[in-house]
Amino acid sequence: MPEEEQPAPSAGSSAVDGSVQAARWSAPDAALVEGLAAAAAGAAAASGRRLVVLVDGRSGTGKTTLGDALAARLGAQVVHLDDVYPGWDGLRAAADAVVSDVLGAPSGHRRWDWVASEPTEWVSVDPAAPLVVVGCGALSRASAPLATLRVWLEADDRVRWDRAIGRDGEVFAREWERWSAQEASFIAAEDPAALADVVVRT
Repeated sequence: MPEEEQPAPSAGSSAVDGSVQAARWSAPDAALVEGLAAAAAGAAAASGRRLVVLVDGRSGTGKTTLGDALAARLGAQVVHLDDVYPGWDGLRAAADAVVSDVLGAPSGHRRWDWVASEPTEWVSVDPAAPLVVVGCGALSRASAPLATLRVWLEADDRVRWDRAIGRDGEVFAREWERWSAQEASFIAAEDPAALADVVVRT
């Protein structure tokens, strides 16, 4: 829960201080969600384009929590990149798929079966309906121009670890360094925080 209520961002906001108590961010502040939703809807209306929100950040920053809340508020479809990454070395491939598949034509993605370690069925996305894309790799130089709102989340490393491992357990703990290296490489190449309309610290 937030330590204190944060002001909702306007459509022109470049950063929002979404500070919350470390590992207890079970739900984003309602004012934050409302402000981001209004910004996304306003940008889409002004441009006449489909509403597309990209929510990015490193593991444990609260992307899923915020992305799901935004999708619910906007009545939007949501694509979680956890369903798109082709295995533990697939961050860059999923980032590319956001542009070519999720936001491309036909709109959708190939779902990854983590148990079988292989791709499965094609999941279609309505290309005309509002969409929230959630995951590290969502916000890149190629995907940014296709979105109406771009959000980057940040948190301290210790907080991220506690959240991510508390959620996913030993499986992720074993792969943490492997995945973290891909995140660092993606951030170095794409600088998603600089591409974001809003930066939220959780």
